[in-house]
Amino acid sequence: QVQLAVAGGGLVQAGGSLRLSCAASGRTFSINGMGWFRQAPGKEREFVAAINWSGDSPAYGDSVKGRSTISRGYAKNMVYLQMNSLKPEDTAVYYCAARAGRVVVSASLYDYWGQGTQVTVSS
Repeated sequence: QVQLAVAGGGLVQAGGSLRLSCAASGRTFSINGMGWFRQAPGKEREFVAAINWSGDSPAYGDSVKGRSTISRGYAKNMVYLQMNSLKPEDTAVYYCAARAGRVVVSASLYDYWGQGTQVTVSS
């Protein structure tokens, strides 16, 4: 099993920045892909970003491309999501996910999920 602990959400004004972190523990050797997803009230879970465990092949959803950066922190099995130029439409619960395979954008293909963290962007 893999456990994912998410931190870093909060309230921020439009145009501001946040960095979300995801700490993986347990059978991390089984991980090949890490992803961030978000879900706003009444909407489906949306792909935000993903990166291979090796740190290559970052991928971004269209809604955050150019404003966000996903990265790996090797010291403590961390994955970060830096979000800049935040907009009110970025308001959602953000989730970290892991899978045995490489990066994909479909939430249904991820094996492990962390708890969500609320990100609220005020206008």
